[in-house]
Amino acid sequence: MDHPQDEGDLVVRAKTDPSAFGLLYERYVARIYNYVYYRTGDHHEAEDLTARTFQRAMAHMSRYRDQGVPFSAWLYRIAHNLVANWHRDRGRRQIMGLDDVAHLSTSSRPESAAEVNEDRARLLGAIRRLPDERQQLLILKFVEHLSNAEIGKIMGRTEGAVKSLYHRTLLALRDELGPEGFPVGKDEPA
Repeated sequence: MDHPQDEGDLVVRAKTDPSAFGLLYERYVARIYNYVYYRTGDHHEAEDLTARTFQRAMAHMSRYRDQGVPFSAWLYRIAHNLVANWHRDRGRRQIMGLDDVAHLSTSSRPESAAEVNEDRARLLGAIRRLPDERQQLLILKFVEHLSNAEIGKIMGRTEGAVKSLYHRTLLALRDELGPEGFPVGKDEPA
């Protein structure tokens, strides 16, 4: 794993050296793509928005200023803004289809795979109905496996605020999905 000092040197070089920016691209492209994909649910849009994230970063590299947070925080903010604009332009959120999550099943029994896929689709739908910042938190926590401190730097919050938001987010999901992970109807007890 690279040391933060190595990243800092690379960022400084990337302001004038395209090959140094290429190294930053290689380091972060998969993470940014995953983030964008989980926010859009569409591989093609994720590829496009990831490319636009790095194009925008490269175009504004000369204006980048180290503010004591990882370079990836700046990339996540660019990606977040592009995804927010993408959702705003479409006026609705995309829902990942069962075909997209079917490959995630580890069971060889078709009925088990169908149940797992239905549960995943239900969970993804509930997550996509959350406010943007809560979706971002879950992606950074469970997809990128970042610590609360790292998430705080990316989101511009304290570690304590991240913990609080995480707790409220999980409670909101539990309330929506019910105790067994199923949607709660109006007449059903939670």
